[in-house]
Amino acid sequence: QVQLVESGGGLVQAGGSLRLSCAASGSIVSINSMGWYHQAPGKQREFVASITNYGTTKYVDSGKGRFTISRDNAKNTVILEMSNLKPEDTGVYYCNADLFESGKHYSYNHWGQGTQVTVSS
Repeated sequence: QVQLVESGGGLVQAGGSLRLSCAASGSIVSINSMGWYHQAPGKQREFVASITNYGTTKYVDSGKGRFTISRDNAKNTVILEMSNLKPEDTGVYYCNADLFESGKHYSYNHWGQGTQVTVSS
């Protein structure tokens, strides 16, 4: 019964910025990490960024220097700040969380419904 809800997507011109947000809710015991994945039309879903409960971050090479991931542990929310956006950034951005759910013995990856980002030239 865990739910991840993304928001903040939209249409932006190349060079612009967007702030994506993802809030996790439900019977959550603890969250190990949260992250973002990007899926361009006709392409595979690819890793963008992640952050652990300790604050360790990772980024895809193309996002380094442009994207910043952060997390509000108290709110079970992860933020992706994107700047200097490029047309190739266009696609659906999915939120991911590795977490322990009440009643489960292991942690599992959960996915949000995605939010559309369109970058025009």
